[in-house]
Amino acid sequence: MNMEFLQHYWWILISLLGGLLVFLLFVQGGQTLLYTIAKTEDERNLLVNSLGRKWEFTFTTLVVFGGAFFASFPLFYSTSFGGAYLAWMVVLFCFVIQAVSYEYRRKAGNLLGEKTYNIFLIINGVIGTICIGAVVGSFFTGNPFKLGEMNDVTWMSPWRGIEVLFNVANLCLGLAIFFLARTLASLYFMNNIKHDVIYERSKKQVLYNSIPFVVLLLAFLAIILLGKGYAIMEDKSIQLVPYKYFHNLLEMPLNTLILLIGVVGVLFGIIKSILKPHWRKGIWFSGIGIVLAVIALFIVAGFNNTAFYPSYTDLNSSLTIHNASSSLYTLKTMAYVSLASPIVLAYIFYAWRALNKKQIDIQDVKDDHHAY
Repeated sequence: MNMEFLQHYWWILISLLGGLLVFLLFVQGGQTLLYTIAKTEDERNLLVNSLGRKWEFTFTTLVVFGGAFFASFPLFYSTSFGGAYLAWMVVLFCFVIQAVSYEYRRKAGNLLGEKTYNIFLIINGVIGTICIGAVVGSFFTGNPFKLGEMNDVTWMSPWRGIEVLFNVANLCLGLAIFFLARTLASLYFMNNIKHDVIYERSKKQVLYNSIPFVVLLLAFLAIILLGKGYAIMEDKSIQLVPYKYFHNLLEMPLNTLILLIGVVGVLFGIIKSILKPHWRKGIWFSGIGIVLAVIALFIVAGFNNTAFYPSYTDLNSSLTIHNASSSLYTLKTMAYVSLASPIVLAYIFYAWRALNKKQIDIQDVKDDHHAY
């Protein structure tokens, strides 16, 4: 295992974690639908408890994603978290109030009341998804920073990361992730909840949210594929090259195939759920599809001599998988540790199956003294 192999290996693992995180954001999407799909308090409690069985998966994956980035590409971690800290603090705050809401929402005598915690869940679902999507979009569009001789970061914007929301491409991806999360949540409710009315309302939401998701995603792809990208030249300098990300698709056909399979899976799950009565498996086709699509997009951003965290104010400060990675010893040691990943994934699969043995209904929530 040489340095180059390990750098690519860890970027693939980061991409996999990113894909799983985007899929699990269906929890956040479902929280934004509490007053759309549910019309009564019992229905809202049913939705919250359906999501409450899975919210820790999303939270844990976010933490592992950040931890893996810190361990394998520490210069990204110090640059992004050290410079764009306002954006990350917003994301962290959104996830903190989510955890608090699930813990205290229906506890007797809670200080703020159930409706306040419902609002917290909606805030987490809206702001959390859009910010995460916009930050990922900046992997393609760039950020305003400059690195010093000791890799100290100078952020060239007073907005400290919030400026990612001022870029059209980033905003398109952020909103696309928001509508995707709502689409996946609707598919999840159709699969997980035994309630005919909620099933039909969820089915309508699949249609209403998948259309803006597809439009916004196509807009984002058009902007980055037809624009300039940040390429590593032979002399190791970073330059803007026209159609760089489009060339990455052409020059990495296997990755492009993975992207196409992922897109087809997402669309198949959505379309069949809309057209076929009482079909509940759309979440799996669309979920697996979005994981594959996100993996492919991360690889487009990081492979084929591309800067994965570019700086548009100082091109040569841009981060690549080569200059931002840990040492050979660290990457190799963690690579051996990562071999335990299949065991962790198997446990997650087992836990998911245990929680999904049967669809839940309103009576289950009423009978559960530990309900959210």
